[in-house]
Amino acid sequence: MRIPAQSVCTAIRDDIVSGVYERGSRLTEELLARRYGVSRVPVREALRTLESEGFVVTRRHAGACVAEPTEQEAADLLEIRMLLEPLGAARAAQRRTEAHLKVLRGLVRLGQERARRGEGEDLRSLGGWFHETLAQASGSPGLIALLTQLRHKTAWMYAVEQPARPVDSWAEHGAIVDAVARGDAERARALAAQHAERSAAAHRLRRRPDRPGRRPAPPSRVSSSQHGVNIASARH
Repeated sequence: MRIPAQSVCTAIRDDIVSGVYERGSRLTEELLARRYGVSRVPVREALRTLESEGFVVTRRHAGACVAEPTEQEAADLLEIRMLLEPLGAARAAQRRTEAHLKVLRGLVRLGQERARRGEGEDLRSLGGWFHETLAQASGSPGLIALLTQLRHKTAWMYAVEQPARPVDSWAEHGAIVDAVARGDAERARALAAQHAERSAAAHRLRRRPDRPGRRPAPPSRVSSSQHGVNIASARH
């Protein structure tokens, strides 16, 4: 059974974001194919896609390598995300469905419960799902794709500190959902902009670790399941 290149691409991207492959490290087709249990054809296609997304660069005499973004490039991406997320919230207020609202309200309810209990790791995952669902509610495929890529890249470039008062952060999420539910695009945009600005202040640029002689990660296989990937060595 042929594994789709998209599944391989997702697997490699996830491993880059989680730090399995360090910035500047080589990505050889042979080793990647062995790691994910696929042929070199989907690996080659995946590397081309990742290069177009900015995660991979091709160097003369070295081939494909993990990109090494500069501090300015990282700052630019974070600023772009801060500009696009409010647009996504405004579009969601105009185009959301009842299904989107149900999921968003459920996530806010869970987030507020976890925040009161101080369950930080759950909050990180719930926050990611919230912003992903809010983007989906915009009904704009191009904007959804941009925001998804920006979330991947900022997670790769930045570590995010947990807010001092998670309850307040989830109250902001709740206010955004209320504005989206009322169809108030300008209110949703303004609240999302305030939230994005506060969130950006908690981002800390990741520094490239100096770990010579690091051993390669153990092999994992790509699965053609509904989620497209099953990587045992990388969890977010």
